[in-house]
Amino acid sequence: MSVQTWTWIIVGITFALYFGIAIWAKAGSTKDFYVAGGGVSPLANGMATAADWMSAASFISMAGIISFAGYDGSVYLMGWTGGYVLLALLLAPYLRKFGKFTVPDFIGDRYYSNSARTVAVICALIVSFTYVAGQMRGVGIVFSQFLQVDIVTGVIIGMAVVCVFAFLGGMKGITYTQVAQYCVLIFAFMVPAFFISMQMTGNIIPQIGMGGTVEDGTFLLDKLDALHTQLGFNEYTNGSKSTWDVFAITLALMVGTAGLPHVIVRFFTVPKVKDARKSAGYALLLIAILYTTAPAIAVFSRTNLIETVSDKQYSEIPAWFKNWEDTGLLSWTDKNGDGKIQYVAGSAINGKKPVFTADRGLHGERTISNASASANELYVDRDIMVLANPEIAGLPNWVIALVAAGGLAAALSTAAGLLLVISTSISHDLIKKQIKPDISEKAELMWARISILVAIVIAGLFGIYPPGFVAAVVALAFGLAAASFFPAIILGIFDKRMNKQGAVSGMVVGITLMLFYMIRYKTGLIGTFDPLPKSEWWFGTSPEGFGTIAMLVNVVVSLVVSRLTAEPPKDVQEIVENIRIPSGAGEASSH
Repeated sequence: MSVQTWTWIIVGITFALYFGIAIWAKAGSTKDFYVAGGGVSPLANGMATAADWMSAASFISMAGIISFAGYDGSVYLMGWTGGYVLLALLLAPYLRKFGKFTVPDFIGDRYYSNSARTVAVICALIVSFTYVAGQMRGVGIVFSQFLQVDIVTGVIIGMAVVCVFAFLGGMKGITYTQVAQYCVLIFAFMVPAFFISMQMTGNIIPQIGMGGTVEDGTFLLDKLDALHTQLGFNEYTNGSKSTWDVFAITLALMVGTAGLPHVIVRFFTVPKVKDARKSAGYALLLIAILYTTAPAIAVFSRTNLIETVSDKQYSEIPAWFKNWEDTGLLSWTDKNGDGKIQYVAGSAINGKKPVFTADRGLHGERTISNASASANELYVDRDIMVLANPEIAGLPNWVIALVAAGGLAAALSTAAGLLLVISTSISHDLIKKQIKPDISEKAELMWARISILVAIVIAGLFGIYPPGFVAAVVALAFGLAAASFFPAIILGIFDKRMNKQGAVSGMVVGITLMLFYMIRYKTGLIGTFDPLPKSEWWFGTSPEGFGTIAMLVNVVVSLVVSRLTAEPPKDVQEIVENIRIPSGAGEASSH
């Protein structure tokens, strides 16, 4: 059977499973909708957390970034994995004991202020919409290639799917759907890795195969280093980033993780604090399976890509190349007229214009220009590497289709979690807690579902007009979370002197600074129509790493302002003292 037929079959089966679970787990109360009734088992919650955590950035884009950046891409592995450990050990138990299942709810009550709650809601919406933009782009990429539809149609299909299980089931439907999605995405990620590792190195375990030898006895990584050097790229196993920027990006991803609202809420779906710790342990083990395999897939795909296309006649290129060309995510122009694909170091894209300019295309694809000063003739979008990897390696059609289903599972699971955060921020933290405190549970549930519908439409627009490739967009979302939430949460738990004035000032300054830097140096929309070069980065810090600086500024502003203003009420200080005492806690409150 063809790839498309296999894709329709496998994606159809998995979607039917997701719909069935959503109908079975329909939420009947706000507690079901917000925290799945607080009765999920630790193992199921661990699987759901892993699926929620491993987004399209992890499944589709992380190995793609590492395949191009090599050693420099390790910051994503270290930052995201370390961040989950930080969240599970340092923050989650205390937040769980505090009894508030949303970050704005915690900040509003801890800082005894609706102003603080409102600022936290705005920050949650900015972080979540930035993050969900990457997920919807991932959905569009998968559908556009494997179901032979355009990206707009693909995103709309994805919106409809998420709408069903998020709208009906809320957290209850999302949780059990994510258990199924974890099984699909991890199977889809590992199967091609086993195949290709065996094919290239004779070892079925990809983590070992990456460090193994190829047919001529050369170590695979040495071979890739040699290929890179021949083509003018940096050695794959040597980094080009400064030590400071590596540290800044890693820390921004770590503390951004600890401030991610859609992961924090997971610790309220289990009955007890002890179960929250267990589910965190399960999730870490389940996440490690994918995260230890991603570098191997990056090495396999990069090696196969270079050997398949570099200096080869375009007329002899396999069908997969031309299929991806049709999506606009891979492009070639014969600059020297020899009919061969000249793939060397240097940019092949026509400038670095913002997404809305005509030369980027409707969906943000960058086009090649013959006028480019670089000799490079090939543009490859990082986001296609994991999806195209089985095709490049010549694996069976059912494996190619399986990867498509896995990519959709990863993107849709995280998108659903983020949309729930957006919905909860509006219905619970804004309407219930501030605008209309006497609202009935039925009306609150109605507003939660209306919020999800609006959020899905906005998320879909982000998918159609994406601001960049998936992992870069997601990295910026982590920077925003680091700059806004992390100091307010960590100081709220460990500094009883921290007051509302300090927290609000810190959050506003932190997220404003991060947004300015992100827009100025990533898109160039402020002051110029081109992003500024590395030479103009503040302290040599990339936009992905600037969350660290914005976070530190937030901490300083928070501490200074809190010490210059009145201390918090005594009852608030007592709460801060009590939540650090290791004792059991009852069910999470839904109000």
